[in-house]
Amino acid sequence: MSRALVIVDFQNDFSPGGALAVPDGDAIAGRLNELAGSGEYDLVVATRDWHPPDHDSFAAQGGPWPEHCVAGTPGAELHEALDPGPIDAVIDKGQDPATEGYSGFEGTRLAELLRSHGVDDVTVVGLATDYCVKNTALDALREGFGVTVDSTASRGVEVQPGDSGRALDEVRGAGASVT
Repeated sequence: MSRALVIVDFQNDFSPGGALAVPDGDAIAGRLNELAGSGEYDLVVATRDWHPPDHDSFAAQGGPWPEHCVAGTPGAELHEALDPGPIDAVIDKGQDPATEGYSGFEGTRLAELLRSHGVDDVTVVGLATDYCVKNTALDALREGFGVTVDSTASRGVEVQPGDSGRALDEVRGAGASVT
């Protein structure tokens, strides 16, 4: 049995001061580095929102979000507090303007990468619990992986109070473990 850690969207634009900041989003850096460097995972993957400037999720195109994580900009880069040493691969998502890009599996090679390394179980962490972490975890389940979401290594946007808790309940209800 092989295990992977999937660090979702720990990027500058989702950190305090960023274009779409998650409250206390940077506070999970220590826990992410602890997990990534623990030796418990056979593969460590980081995902990034990597949007074109005309992405449909942006308010300028009628979407719900401000422009964020535009490919090649400093805001789209992984947060400097994330130790790149243990990261085996970076998966860019949300590149198709017509997709949400919430899941690390949507329009990417993540499932193929995990399978090529014999991964059976994934631990999903990062930003934001109520969007990209939730959708990545749900898609991992649909892909047949065992899934754990480490809530101590995740933070949510909380557009509505309680969104993160509801997201974790949904993931748990779909068959994932939440720690």
